[in-house]
Amino acid sequence: MPKLVFLLPALLATLGATAQSAATLDRQGHRGGRGLMPENTVPAMRKAQDLGVTTLEMDVLVSQDQQLVLSHDPFMNADFVLTPAGQPIAKADEPRHRLYSLPYATIRRYDVGSHGNAKFPRQQKLRTYKPLLTEVIDSAEAYARLKKLPAPRYNIETKTTPTGDGTLHPAPAQFVELLLAVVRTKGIASRVTIQSFDPRTLELVHRAEPTWRTALLVDNLQGLAANLQRLSFQPTIYSPHYKLVTTDLVNECHQKSLQIIPWTVNTAPDIERLTQLHVDGIITDYPDLFKH
Repeated sequence: MPKLVFLLPALLATLGATAQSAATLDRQGHRGGRGLMPENTVPAMRKAQDLGVTTLEMDVLVSQDQQLVLSHDPFMNADFVLTPAGQPIAKADEPRHRLYSLPYATIRRYDVGSHGNAKFPRQQKLRTYKPLLTEVIDSAEAYARLKKLPAPRYNIETKTTPTGDGTLHPAPAQFVELLLAVVRTKGIASRVTIQSFDPRTLELVHRAEPTWRTALLVDNLQGLAANLQRLSFQPTIYSPHYKLVTTDLVNECHQKSLQIIPWTVNTAPDIERLTQLHVDGIITDYPDLFKH
């Protein structure tokens, strides 16, 4: 009995810390939550909002007519996109459907939801399209007001690479200028994080708006110190692949006043394990896995 008396406070403290960690966790729907809805679409973002995510995670690219479009791929992905005529796209023909070579009016006519994605069997099939970033923000803000939900946060990834400059997307300076203009016009800067694997875009964002939140995406084994050296400033968030996350890495980030938000965490046990390690957020394709 005395042992139980001594153990009870420690147990309660542990449970309390776990509950507090879960309560403050930044729950992010990856591409809106592509395990459940077509990725990077308005229906995906609304589903994520219904499921109580804190942050809508998304990717942006640029159309031929210089509009920011939600898309992870710089071309129409043959795995799930249908042509405006409703026909599948051959893998070899993907380069012919580059977003940067198409005006947005044409991009919008492609169907990115009816076919479904075989990698995500739970994904709901419905006809939908690649929206503009401006439409997604307007929709999410209006939906939050309608449903009396908290104002959403946005985690926007710039899909740029040095090899893609001028062919898959504009050069970083032009890309970032377009993105900054949208965020400023919509008045949501306090709720936005700009993330990227490409340090060039993060540098430009920080130079223009040093108070904005930035996240460095990481998928290599070089370690925290080496990756941070790729930037001239310390970002707000270090965002590694979830398999790279250890207790030491979490502690190291927190010692540097860095948040750590891993991607893409798609099982309940992995979400639980990482929450126990006190990560600051989780990016997942399945926002229905979060405990509310």
